[in-house]
Amino acid sequence: MTTTCKNCGHIFEGRYCNHCGQSANTHRIDAKFLWEDIEHGLLHYDKGILYTAKQLFLKPGYIIKDYIKGKRVHHFKPISLSIVLATLYALVYHLTNVNLIVKDAGNSEAIFEKILEHYYWFVLITIPIFTLSTAVFFKKIGVNFWEYFIFEALKVSQRLIVHIFFLPIILLFDDSAATGFIIKLLMVIDLALIFWTNLQFFNRLPKFKVFYLTIFSYLLYLLITTVLLVVFTLAFFGE
Repeated sequence: MTTTCKNCGHIFEGRYCNHCGQSANTHRIDAKFLWEDIEHGLLHYDKGILYTAKQLFLKPGYIIKDYIKGKRVHHFKPISLSIVLATLYALVYHLTNVNLIVKDAGNSEAIFEKILEHYYWFVLITIPIFTLSTAVFFKKIGVNFWEYFIFEALKVSQRLIVHIFFLPIILLFDDSAATGFIIKLLMVIDLALIFWTNLQFFNRLPKFKVFYLTIFSYLLYLLITTVLLVVFTLAFFGE
């Protein structure tokens, strides 16, 4: 049975147009269509956010390497994933009014609060910074800059999931000392996830080499971020 594609007008046989890839089943948009869009895009076990999120905590480095090599059909797109999770983080933060500001933090409190208010943008900015830092120190691995961009986007998504999970815990305690401890714990978890993922992704390198190159790349990331924060401070808080 032939079908005329409603997207490009091409006549084809089968479930998908062999010219543009659109499905032959394009019924009217209704409640069922909306649910299928949500279910397949976000919740489907074999293709969506939950599947990709699960794999990022089972074997992160290996699945990112597979994704870069072309094994992508079951995964949510990395950049979209980081944007969705950053937006979800910002949404939870603003709806719950969770307090992440440690009192008596000096002038850094206003800067930190400004970052949290625009966390969506902050996360997007850190991806290219992490990418540049990793590309500088792991430049002889055979991975190009844009592939490292995908690598870091998925690593950022991995850490965002952890931070989203901890937001209600911080809200539950609602204590400055507890908040300070949890923020420090999150920093340790972030570093542990970076090391763990890098060890799997760069598994052909000696573990010690991956360890010290990861440290150097993270220090470069901190340096670039610090410079940008100084510029940000002078631009928005300078007199």
